[in-house]
Amino acid sequence: MGNKNTGKKYNEDFKKMIVDLYNSGSSAKDLSSEYGVSEVTIYAWIKKFSPIQTENGNTVTADEIAKMKKQMLKLQEENEIFKKGYGHIREEVTLSEITTVIDKHKDEHSIQQMCDVLDVPRSTYYQTKYQVESNRDRENRQLTERIKDIHSESKQRYGAPKIHAVLQKEGFNVSIKLVQRLMKEEGIRSIITKKFRPTPSKEKVIERDNILKRDFNTTNLNQKWVGDITYINTLKDGWCYLASVMDLHSKKIVGYAFSRSMTTDLVLKALDNAHVTQQPNDGVVFHSDLGSQYTSEDFTERIKSYGMEHSFSRKGCPYDNACIESFHAILKKEEVNHVRYLDFNVANIELFKYIEGWYNRKRIHGSILLL
Repeated sequence: MGNKNTGKKYNEDFKKMIVDLYNSGSSAKDLSSEYGVSEVTIYAWIKKFSPIQTENGNTVTADEIAKMKKQMLKLQEENEIFKKGYGHIREEVTLSEITTVIDKHKDEHSIQQMCDVLDVPRSTYYQTKYQVESNRDRENRQLTERIKDIHSESKQRYGAPKIHAVLQKEGFNVSIKLVQRLMKEEGIRSIITKKFRPTPSKEKVIERDNILKRDFNTTNLNQKWVGDITYINTLKDGWCYLASVMDLHSKKIVGYAFSRSMTTDLVLKALDNAHVTQQPNDGVVFHSDLGSQYTSEDFTERIKSYGMEHSFSRKGCPYDNACIESFHAILKKEEVNHVRYLDFNVANIELFKYIEGWYNRKRIHGSILLL
């Protein structure tokens, strides 16, 4: 069962969050790259949701521009004076000494810029730097730099297995043991912390039909969805709640909602967002636990109105809903347990960035490591 429309659909929560991020300083170009939405669409959303800016907005005066130009001219003059004075002693300074200076300050200035200022061709700098370096040392150094980049790009979420998978995909013929050794030498590790486990309710639960029966296999999108709720703590607003809906075919979060209270409205909003985004045909199997939000009359009616079949986990058996449980565990390990959210609004923005910008678009799914 595929989508009715081939074009990507976005719910109102998604659109408003993109606009909020734009108004907070993110550029339309960066948002387009991060979340896969065209700049034209983003500007259309901005026009729809953003308030009109008043004349009290920040401006740059002519005087400030003149001061910046004056400062630039001063810096250019100082640079010319330095070059003239440096030219008299250039022959007394060895290439090795110049290379040492560049290496010492390469985190502060670009290598190209320093080579230009010190009047050294960049190719000469690299030849001098690596002429005594062995092939193996050079390969390990280059590999370590790429490992650092991958680790940084994943916001420190990737450990050795996933970094090794990325390296192999990029054509590096290296063992996971070497990746582990280089990571250990550099003190690089994945951020992992234990998740919060709420006290189970003592309320009597009535068993319901388990249609899914742990069969997580699919042949297409919009055949089987799973849903669940997890807890997110904030400093000012205390415990908040995230309801998520996953498509078992893509393993992506197709709908979610975040709230200060764990109510039926929360899971209804997550389901509605998924339905708007995916626009599935009738017959989707939606699986959840036996929580009161999912067994409520309102949720039952909504499931029927969407032409879905509702499947339930057995009492006290989280393995029946293992995929969405796994997602929430990953969310806690890679994002939530690594930070302290000030309040609901801050948590809402960061969860959006994680789900829409990282998990759904960039993160390597664990199953690829088994291929």
